Amino acid sequence: MEGVRVGVLRDSMLNNPLLMRPTLGKTKSRGLPCPGPDFVYGAVTTVQDGGVSEAISNWHTPSLSSSNSARYRKAERDFVALNREGVKSGLVTAKELQQYRATHDIRRPIASKDAHRSAPARIPQDLTFGVSTRPSTPISELMEYKYAQRWLEEQQAKDRALLACQHKKAQLGRIQDTRTTLLRKSRPLEEAPSMWKLPRFQQIGPALDTFRDAEARKRAMAAHYSDSAARRGLLGQGTYTVD
Repeated sequence: MEGVRVGVLRDSMLNNPLLMRPTLGKTKSRGLPCPGPDFVYGAVTTVQDGGVSEAISNWHTPSLSSSNSARYRKAERDFVALNREGVKSGLVTAKELQQYRATHDIRRPIASKDAHRSAPARIPQDLTFGVSTRPSTPISELMEYKYAQRWLEEQQAKDRALLACQHKKAQLGRIQDTRTTLLRKSRPLEEAPSMWKLPRFQQIGPALDTFRDAEARKRAMAAHYSDSAARRGLLGQGTYTVD
């Protein structure tokens, strides 16, 4: 039961969804006006096909050379051609070209959609369309776990092949040394730094030798080397470091 309304009932109350009240037991209206009972919904067809009798007596198939949409389509104006003809006539300003387009008319040719469509391919009559069905899985192999056994055998074969490859790599002979590897292994011995001399005295031997023999010189140099750790200087010949 609809509630009692108080006041003036305006047309906006029936068109505005925010002002409309829902009716009990019915869907809420959106305020859109509906046409009368004589209104026919849908698009108007302009093609006269003759009805059921024409369809039974004759079957019309569309041809690839003509198109119904191109027949009723209106041709568009070709503004490029209009501007070109206007320039040929000596018109260069925008106002003159506008007047020329108002008095002249050139239309673009209507291109049919089926003009570049190729003829359908010829399909053999014994061709079967669709996807071939997958062969059924044998139940006996599923119950006997043959798929699992087959997978296990494949994995074992892969492991055996991998072990054979590793064993083959381990049995390879020693790699022949090259010049680079020999030079890396043989490092030259470092020469002991010699005492500094003037360039003019480098080729002249010592004029005085205070050691009796080579053995005495060796013992003296060993004592000097052991004592140089407690002396100052680069050659260990300075004063002692212990104060």
